[in-house]
Amino acid sequence: MSVLLTGFEPFDGGTMNPSQEIARALDGREIAGTNVRSRVYPVSHARIADAVRAALDETRPRLVVSLGLAGGEQMIRLERVGVNLADFPAADNDGALLKDTKLIPGGLDAFASTLPMREIHGALLRAGIPARLSNTAGTYLCNACLYLTGAVLKERRGDAAFGFIHLPYLPEQAAALLADPKSGRDPDNCPSMSLEMMIRAVETAIAVSLQSNVSRPRAASRS
Repeated sequence: MSVLLTGFEPFDGGTMNPSQEIARALDGREIAGTNVRSRVYPVSHARIADAVRAALDETRPRLVVSLGLAGGEQMIRLERVGVNLADFPAADNDGALLKDTKLIPGGLDAFASTLPMREIHGALLRAGIPARLSNTAGTYLCNACLYLTGAVLKERRGDAAFGFIHLPYLPEQAAALLADPKSGRDPDNCPSMSLEMMIRAVETAIAVSLQSNVSRPRAASRS
């Protein structure tokens, strides 16, 4: 049995994505006696569902921890819910700019993470890593990843626990944005976190999840 750790490729004209860097860094690592197998997803509405299915087929994990970048976030953000909605603030890497679109027409409204987010939150704070719980993963590809992972696991009656973690900018990303006059970034609102601290955060989240009694994927009720 393995842990599936996923990240995303760079997007919105960027050349780096901390989720990709962490996925690559931890690929093959053993945490709490379990091997980590990493995959990097495309920032693409047209390709994300197939990528999720392929990753789950290839790894058959006991645990799925997905990562993504939330530019402007000040700390580790633990996402509790993925919703059946694509409403993009910017075009994806294929140029698609979706509005008011269902990820799965006729699908459930939402899927709740089955990771022990409260326990992870406490463990991160005790480790000196700033973190917060969040009730919205947005409506871009990170949310799609969380929702589709829940949907595929439910469809296949898989018992893997799953969840999503948003990450801040890397320091070099923040510096590049602040050095670019065209970025329009407010110097007072461009926080970042070191790659080393983010790796420790993800390792902690995986270890806590593996050591906890995790539940089967569960769907949030329809509205």
